[in-house]
Amino acid sequence: MTPDELIGRILWRSDEILVLDKPAGIAVHRAPGTRYSLEDYFDALRFGLPDRPGLAHRLDKDTTGCLVLGRTPDMLRRLNRLFADGAVAKTYWAVVEGAPPLTEGRIDRPLKQVKRAGDWSSVIDKNGQPAATRYRTLGQGDGRTWLELIPETGRTHQIRVHCASLRCPVVADEQYGRPAGPGERLHLHARAVGFDLPGVARVEVTAPPPRHMVPALRACGFVAL
Repeated sequence: MTPDELIGRILWRSDEILVLDKPAGIAVHRAPGTRYSLEDYFDALRFGLPDRPGLAHRLDKDTTGCLVLGRTPDMLRRLNRLFADGAVAKTYWAVVEGAPPLTEGRIDRPLKQVKRAGDWSSVIDKNGQPAATRYRTLGQGDGRTWLELIPETGRTHQIRVHCASLRCPVVADEQYGRPAGPGERLHLHARAVGFDLPGVARVEVTAPPPRHMVPALRACGFVAL
């Protein structure tokens, strides 16, 4: 990724906050086995400030969409607290295989992290951390369903595991669902974020769906504006 490409993915910008449209296939920060991350390029986002912006939250490597950054240390702390307190409205879109048993509902199933084959996964476990996700069907087609999902908690891989628990895994989710087809990427997108901060006008940002999801979304009835 070049600095210009990263700058071109800015969805919203203020003196203290940035919201990026995260691309698929790149981790947001360095981790064992990760060659590079989105964070490696944040120097291009200083725009005259002494510090480069920092991550207010995380998205999975293959998840796309709204990623919130704090441009100053004080704002980053405030944003981190908002996300930790569940005070940020987050909306995701997913295309899943099959369909959930109801057109809308709430999944309330605790999750626990376990290490498998040298990597971490989340599993449903009655002794795990509370995890809840609301969902509703936006459309269907080609044996798949387009869902809007609103996580009430922020557990690792929460939406992916909760969808799989309904026997409708996210398309191309090889960890919790079926093998990806040729050229397929995970069909999970952080569609929108919204939050309030004292002294700051309400922030509401929406990210367009990534190109790789558009054919499946259209088959489910999505019409791009």
